Amino acid sequence: MKRFLLSLFFALVALTALAQSRAERILAEIRNPKSDYIVVIAHRSDWRHYPENSLAAMEGAIAMGVDMVEIDVHRTADGVLVCCHDNSVDRTTTGKGKISELTAEYISTLKLKTKEGVTEYGVPTLAEALDLCRDRVLINIDKGYNYYDQILAMLAERNMVEQVVIKSSKKPTTVAKYFAKHEQNMLYMPIINYREKSWERHSPLFESYLASDVPVIAYEICWDGTLKGEQKIFKRVIKSGARLWVNTLWDSLCGGKEGSFADNNALGGNENKIYGTLIKRGVTMIQTDRPQLLLDYLESKGRHTLK
Repeated sequence: MKRFLLSLFFALVALTALAQSRAERILAEIRNPKSDYIVVIAHRSDWRHYPENSLAAMEGAIAMGVDMVEIDVHRTADGVLVCCHDNSVDRTTTGKGKISELTAEYISTLKLKTKEGVTEYGVPTLAEALDLCRDRVLINIDKGYNYYDQILAMLAERNMVEQVVIKSSKKPTTVAKYFAKHEQNMLYMPIINYREKSWERHSPLFESYLASDVPVIAYEICWDGTLKGEQKIFKRVIKSGARLWVNTLWDSLCGGKEGSFADNNALGGNENKIYGTLIKRGVTMIQTDRPQLLLDYLESKGRHTLK
């Protein structure tokens, strides 16, 4: 009888796991304090193979096996949110002009560009991006806090509110008042800059978040080596129970030139020196410009297996 009940229990666990979407399983790992899972965030999605912020880049990142895609949004003159890093379409498309002064219809006629030239891909709306990513991967919407209400309504309509991470460097009292307006809110992450030029402002910001009741899923810590002591900041984040997010995109975000943990320094067999050291220091969420390199490393170490 005991063996039967045990078998039934494991069968139910397996069925529950199957019933969960991949996005829900990733979120469960993030929320599990005992999980050793390292979350991989693809910066501007899979931009090495497709135009940045394109639907193809998002699809490529999902196929690769990342846990989260980072996308940027801006609002058109007629109120439509589109996926683009810059506030103008000049660099990334065949068009010209500030997004806030252009209509969604005009932007829909443009083609995305890469260094190699004009592509077949268009500029996606946020709605299209959400529909593509729904249940499959988490999303970090950068520059999205200023459009919070509009994005939240779009997510609620799709039952995706907890699939999206939003971030800012606003005071927790400001965030708390804003969140109090809604029954359900997106996952939230404060940005903390541990740099000589900004620490005078960010130090009290960091302390106030640690002491606040604002639900924080993670802290994004950026440091450039001008101050020594980032590991103390890391430890305090970990002690708070939140995840520790680091960007390995370029030097000024992860250590400065002298102590850089940037992705390019992991090439040539140096993954353990870069990613391994960060993980030893407690980093559990890494936004990267080389997601495949990071995924291969994590899988070789058994640190990227969804339960």
